[in-house]
Amino acid sequence: MNLQRRYPIGAELQPNGGTHFRVWAPRPKKVEVLLEAGPGAPATVQLKQQVDGYFAGLVPQAAESTRYRFRLDDDGCFPDPVSRYQPDGPHGASQVVDPLGFEWKDSGWQGVSLEGQVIYEMHIGTFSREGTWQAAQRELTELADCGITLLEVMPVADFPGRFGWGYDGVGQFAPVRLYGEPDDFRRFVDEAHRAGLGVILDVVYNHFGPDGNYLKEYSPDYFTEKYKGDWGEPVNFDGEKAGPVREFFLTNAAYWIEEFHIDGLRLDATQEMHDASPENIMTAIGKRVREAARGRKTIIVAENEPQFTKLVRPIESGGYGLDALWNDDFHHSGMVAMTGHNEAYYTDYLGKPQEFISMVKYGYLYQGQRYKWQKQRRGTPGLGLAPAKFVAYMQNHDQIVNSGRGERVQFMTSPGRLRAMTALMLLAPGTPMLFQGQEFASSSPFYYFADHKPDLAKLVGQGRTKFLAQFRSLATSEMLPCMADPANPSTFERCKLDFSERVRNRCSYDLHRDLLRMRREDPVFSAQTQGGVDGAVLAEECLMLRFFGEAGDDRLLLVNFGRDLNLDPAPEPLLAPPDGMTWQTMWSSEDPRYCGVGTPRLDSEDNWRIPGHAAVALRPIVTEQEKHA
Repeated sequence: MNLQRRYPIGAELQPNGGTHFRVWAPRPKKVEVLLEAGPGAPATVQLKQQVDGYFAGLVPQAAESTRYRFRLDDDGCFPDPVSRYQPDGPHGASQVVDPLGFEWKDSGWQGVSLEGQVIYEMHIGTFSREGTWQAAQRELTELADCGITLLEVMPVADFPGRFGWGYDGVGQFAPVRLYGEPDDFRRFVDEAHRAGLGVILDVVYNHFGPDGNYLKEYSPDYFTEKYKGDWGEPVNFDGEKAGPVREFFLTNAAYWIEEFHIDGLRLDATQEMHDASPENIMTAIGKRVREAARGRKTIIVAENEPQFTKLVRPIESGGYGLDALWNDDFHHSGMVAMTGHNEAYYTDYLGKPQEFISMVKYGYLYQGQRYKWQKQRRGTPGLGLAPAKFVAYMQNHDQIVNSGRGERVQFMTSPGRLRAMTALMLLAPGTPMLFQGQEFASSSPFYYFADHKPDLAKLVGQGRTKFLAQFRSLATSEMLPCMADPANPSTFERCKLDFSERVRNRCSYDLHRDLLRMRREDPVFSAQTQGGVDGAVLAEECLMLRFFGEAGDDRLLLVNFGRDLNLDPAPEPLLAPPDGMTWQTMWSSEDPRYCGVGTPRLDSEDNWRIPGHAAVALRPIVTEQEKHA
């Protein structure tokens, strides 16, 4: 038999006709393919048992679009664990897909490297009114023009119901049918590359959703009791029979890179990916992604609540070899500075200037110190890591919903503070990330939504309320009725973006566009050099950063979250301009273009006057005396 297979598992069309099926199913003794609809149906073909619990066989009559299930031991019929498409959802039949039929136009695309990226987290179902790949595709040119460089798409692995975040996926290889067909996803990526945008996909490799997961019908060894999981049974990466399980996820990582031309992955909640193997599964995923890219540059970003910097250290130094880590510290400190509230997991943050200076210079705030909220030490050392390895954000899907009302941050702070924090995040040398609509101050909330069966929906709703009870303010009786019902379709609908707000909120949109242009085009702000920034605390709520350029071509960024400040005296050497030069304002968050009130000269005869609730960037220019010397 002249078989041509790309992956060790799944249904693959053969060049000489038919489809070859291969599945890991050590629990049953007999596995049959039932062709239910489309070409070749109806038909039943028994697969041959192979070593290590695999079953395989060629089904000549199965072709593209054939719908099928596996029948196990003449008993139940279940979808393929490696189904490339579930047109009727995770409880329905799987469909044979031809991944090679799509005509890609991105042959010149070289991929993406971490430096210089501006990430944009997006949920396809709420990014547009239609909630489809096709509708999202229409906005790609606008996103690129704004200054976005890398899209981070929230999970699309198939899940049940009419709407959801995607983190309870059960069909790891099947792009959810709610947003379109697999080729619509490919077309979205192809068009993104044409617009100069990279695309990374958020994947959940730490658990499966509670509804539609049939893996145990094939083998209970997909999961382990060795560890405790926060959202479901942990995946078996290091126990007995873990080899095929690891193969399943490594194949999935390669699959997105090869068949959808994805530029990398964002790994969800990596602290829940338990593995004591000689080679950690994250290291193996990184290697497989690089191999699958065949020379294209890729990025792997990890979410890691404990802040273990080992994940982004080189493999040869004992690390896992990933590229970047989400920086919760920046978000938490920023929210305290903007809102004044530091309850629950904000407890160990004061939002003070020194916190922001330290994060700009060193990434995480907590790198092994005691952390009161968790009653333990938090983080590991990361002082020597490059700034770009830390992804900083003011909003993301989790943090917006954890506000209780699903409110965007502009409704919880003053306009001036928000503009100042935006400038700090977008000009700092880390890797900034925006959440969809943030660039135009979207008024759409972002709630938790999930269309589960009634009994499960009730449990999910109770779980959300219990989680948010850690915030004393949200646990009050008057706030409980304000919580949105995750199962109500209106909760989902209210989260959809309104792109007309780009015009109505032009001040915010121009602010983001101009900052991102300055970040991209100014050689000093774009450098992201390790050790290239120092800072000083100027007042209780005011800080300054000095970005060191070549030959003294430095930049200052003054950020004041407090009232107007007259710094007199000003005994801070970082404020001194280069010899023979003076500071000139190059950008201000108080520009009327951003709905500000104007910015007088900062360094004057009255010494430094720094406006309140503002950020101002300055550059050196030659003094008049030097010009005429």
